[in-house]
Amino acid sequence: MARSLGRAFKALARLGSQCRLGAPSVSLRSNSRGVLGWPSSFFSKPRDFSLPNSSWGPEMMRLHEQYNSQCGEEVEGGGKRGGPWRRLPSYNRVLKYATGGVYLSEMIHKKARLFTRNNRDQGATFEYVLFFNSEEDKCVGIFQTGHLLEGPPGHVHGGAIATMIDTVAGAHAVIVCGPVLTANLNINYRRPVPLGNTVLLESSLDKKEGKKMHVKCQMTSDDGSKLHTDSTALFVSIKLSKVLLGS
Repeated sequence: MARSLGRAFKALARLGSQCRLGAPSVSLRSNSRGVLGWPSSFFSKPRDFSLPNSSWGPEMMRLHEQYNSQCGEEVEGGGKRGGPWRRLPSYNRVLKYATGGVYLSEMIHKKARLFTRNNRDQGATFEYVLFFNSEEDKCVGIFQTGHLLEGPPGHVHGGAIATMIDTVAGAHAVIVCGPVLTANLNINYRRPVPLGNTVLLESSLDKKEGKKMHVKCQMTSDDGSKLHTDSTALFVSIKLSKVLLGS
């Protein structure tokens, strides 16, 4: 236990020194550092939940192929070839250590899950995949709504919609600024989303002010013909160690 705590605090110290505004952009590669630049030691049994599965409908698959076909790939020597897009992996775990630096028991480790990846029934809740375009500084999310997300009869709950907006815009902010927290999220609900539909979310950077990052995000139908929501979000750059240590 003591050794585990020691390793945890050393990792937090390193992260705290690195996670500041102006630090190098977060890596989009899935390598020894883990997804989105988080050290791989903070993940347990990583499984990429953003890969296609049997629950994906034709609209979800079509949009996935549309963006995935434009993804570039690394070649020997550190170069790149192909398009400007990158698919962002998605896992169901984030950190093994709770606020206050307390090492969680193995039982709690097994129970903790990311909110949007906590259901084993494929297609029942959040089915989504994110892509990022570094040239246009744009993040796109393809979201297939599950039957367990009902709010108004036959339609998606507004809270589930807000969750996906925060997920897409937040991923965009993390890529640009490193670790952030959501400070404000304003959503205009224009048109309800029917259960089972696939929608497209697109975020763009509005402006940066010191540690603050302002992001715009729209949710449309899969063909872009219907606007479901438009929103603005404010994210604040933070040192990860302050969150985990409760300071």
